[in-house]
Amino acid sequence: MLKTSKNNNIKLKPRKNIKSKIYIRNVFQEIFCLIKRYYIQMRRRPSSLFSGIIQPLLWLILFGALFQNAPVNLLTQNKTYYQFLSPGIIVFSSFTGAINSGLPLMFDREFGFLNRLLVAPLKSRDSLLISTIIFIATITILQTSFIIVSSLLIEYNKLNIQQVITIFIILVLIILSVASISILLAFILPGHIEFLAVILIINLPTLFSSTALAPLSFMPYWLQIIASINPLTYAIESIRSLYSITYLKHDTNIIKTAWLNLNIHDSIWLLTIITIICFYLVKKIILYKCE
Repeated sequence: MLKTSKNNNIKLKPRKNIKSKIYIRNVFQEIFCLIKRYYIQMRRRPSSLFSGIIQPLLWLILFGALFQNAPVNLLTQNKTYYQFLSPGIIVFSSFTGAINSGLPLMFDREFGFLNRLLVAPLKSRDSLLISTIIFIATITILQTSFIIVSSLLIEYNKLNIQQVITIFIILVLIILSVASISILLAFILPGHIEFLAVILIINLPTLFSSTALAPLSFMPYWLQIIASINPLTYAIESIRSLYSITYLKHDTNIIKTAWLNLNIHDSIWLLTIITIICFYLVKKIILYKCE
């Protein structure tokens, strides 16, 4: 009798895979609810969504018209300045959308809602970060898609499916790395005024220290070094090559900086490594800050 009762007790114990499935389902439920909350906030104030579309379009139209007669064909493979400028505006709009991703967390901190989430019985604290990154990635990709379509309509260009997939992979890597840094700033900085001040300080220097508005050959040597360190340069030059060359081999060197000659595969791997490093450092700093 004792043996049978022991066997029954052993059979009644929940299996590990059942526990893991319940845990994963609960984490997904937490992420879904937090993302839904962000979408409700976006629906209540859609101005931020439309401003992220209108501002890059104004940059594209006004700057393209201003430098329409610039001799870009003497310096690059692009025929017009619109074609040269479009990849820079696309990457910079993704950067701008991602750098603002810490604002919802900052407002949650100031209004006390983040404290409620931190003391709530969440299965994983990482769901807070994952939900924020997924939300800002989807919104930024939506905004960037409008910019890509508009740039293609202006220049009457055509991209094949492989080029479109490669462009979106590059944009997602930029969004993930920059959004993680923005979330870190939301935890470190004391308030939204300081957060907006940092964004204003970062935005324009990051734009002008990349090849978004001018090629490397136009820059002085010290600015070429800074542009070579800037990860946006590799994303912009990769997308610019995909725009200008219809059948581009991914092993062709298309990025010639002060130190490196890279192809599209190399630049994607470089952006991937930068994204992984950003995620690792941000998670460590946030855990140290919360403890």
